[in-house]
Amino acid sequence: MTTDGGFTVPETTIADIHAAYRAGALTARALVEAYLDRIETYDRNGPEINSIVSVNPDAKEEAARLDAEFARGGSVGPLHGIPVIMKDQADVDGMPTTMGSVLFKDHFPGRDCFVAARLKAAGAIVLAKSTLGEMGAGDTHGSLFGSTRNVYDLARTAGGSSGGSGAAVSANLAAVAIGQEGFASIRRPATWNGVVGMRPTAGLVSRGGVYAGWPMINGSLGPMCRTVTDAARLLDVMVGYDPADPVTARGVGHAPESYATGLDAEALKGARIGILREPMGFNTEPGSDDFVKVDTVFDRAVQELAACGAEIVDSVVIPDLAELLATRVNDRAEEDASFVEYVSGTADPPFASREEAMASPLYAETFRGVRTRWAATATPEARRACLAARERLMTNFLAVMADHRLDAIVHKAVEHQPTLIEDGVNPPFVDQKGVPYLNTFVIFVPSIVVPAGFTSDGLSAGITFLGRGYDDARMIRYAYAYEQATRHRKPPVSTP
Repeated sequence: MTTDGGFTVPETTIADIHAAYRAGALTARALVEAYLDRIETYDRNGPEINSIVSVNPDAKEEAARLDAEFARGGSVGPLHGIPVIMKDQADVDGMPTTMGSVLFKDHFPGRDCFVAARLKAAGAIVLAKSTLGEMGAGDTHGSLFGSTRNVYDLARTAGGSSGGSGAAVSANLAAVAIGQEGFASIRRPATWNGVVGMRPTAGLVSRGGVYAGWPMINGSLGPMCRTVTDAARLLDVMVGYDPADPVTARGVGHAPESYATGLDAEALKGARIGILREPMGFNTEPGSDDFVKVDTVFDRAVQELAACGAEIVDSVVIPDLAELLATRVNDRAEEDASFVEYVSGTADPPFASREEAMASPLYAETFRGVRTRWAATATPEARRACLAARERLMTNFLAVMADHRLDAIVHKAVEHQPTLIEDGVNPPFVDQKGVPYLNTFVIFVPSIVVPAGFTSDGLSAGITFLGRGYDDARMIRYAYAYEQATRHRKPPVSTP
């Protein structure tokens, strides 16, 4: 698909778009219209990817304003005229934030979240809001929209909970997208839809104005893009201290001037990379045919890392990994407080508390995953055990890196292929299968996934670069070097 000026939209990058603007070959208005046409053609019709909840009614006008500013030689930000898709868990003024749920169907928060404000100040255009696992829970099914399809196999899930963002950016429905991860909600859909996804170290990116934020600390917004370079450029704009999200105080002084500068295709040369092979995914089934198909891709990726000049330590073992991960439980009181923190900052919220939402007749219409999660509770003893295990696992992880003099640990991004939608919405209700969640258990570490090729079934698989706290820039450089050497990203044929 090309614009009237001949600009090719699919697989374009931020740099491509800005070069076309400068050359007079493209306008922001034309680009927005092209993406809106693709949403209508491929998301609403045709393969019906179903990744978009709502479209910004002011996107064309905002693009025209930016075009006029550009023509006048006015101030142009680093994301000037870049259409962005935002997970529908983060507030954008003038648009609803539905969480994909009938509970919040008509909720207009009347504000920009911290990240949306920063994106707009940098010149970005919020084009649309994407589908998600309802209320941020699990694979991308929701009472308000149904299910989002995987772009490489329409019968399978896009993953979640940021499945809409992953599918939309892979389908070239926008230049870049934003996801949110509290379990594996960026990395899983990024992997299964063949794009780059990053969950930054907690504290770099604010959750102010985002559902499932403070006082919970494990979640974070992050970029989901077709290239590592675009992810780095997006992250450059997203980071920053926000008093509304006290966790960001931990990130002060830890962000470089830019994540996008200094990207080096030779960054893996001499880097010591530990290979973590122990199965650790949620409900994973080692030895199954499905697991083996992903394992085959991973074995090839390890060889590719070595070909990039990395020193491979194969394999490393994190003591008591499975035992410690198994202690993870939710903190119901913390989640209740987070719900109140979010709705209290919005205009005319439908519910003042999660208890009130659960008492609504609409609650019975929510997807099973919401009711399962919200009903879960943990004893004080289980919660204390979880917190103790988190600290112990962080220490064990860092000790392994120190003992082996590692620069990063690499593991399978997801240990299984995407599951069938019918198996997610009906018994056996398969959800989040094979997802490693080490990073969101120890919380204060960076994790980035990059495409590593396709299984024998033609489904996308990836690898994760996991590093020490606030070593995000190094993980991005390694992911970039691997990406440049392998070029595994392939656009889906379902959305040509």
